[in-house]
Amino acid sequence: MQSPVNQIRSVALAAALMLVAGTAAYAHHGWSWTQDGFFELKGKITAIYIGNPHATLDVDAEGAVWRVEMAPPSRTMAAGFTEEVAKVGDEVTAIGHRSRDETEKRMKAVRVILGGKNYDVYPDRVPPA
Repeated sequence: MQSPVNQIRSVALAAALMLVAGTAAYAHHGWSWTQDGFFELKGKITAIYIGNPHATLDVDAEGAVWRVEMAPPSRTMAAGFTEEVAKVGDEVTAIGHRSRDETEKRMKAVRVILGGKNYDVYPDRVPPA
């Protein structure tokens, strides 16, 4: 049995770990790292990842490889975008918001267009037609 001091330390450590984990999760999610206004990126897929925390595409756009973040895997697949839909070398268009840090080749997509089909991974954020 732990002493009262050790029990308090254990509880304090557990609370601190939950706070740190919650802060990291909060910082990761959201759109605060992106610019306002929509950005369009066209290029060829060099890598596809459908997994946590977000599905991603690496896209070669005029010799620069961009990281295109999509939604979490369940939401991305619910939009119809799966690993079977795309392959390395496919032409793709991503519409969304680029990183506020313009030296960073990174964007968060709301829509991915592949083979003439729209995959709206954040349909509530898609720009009006």
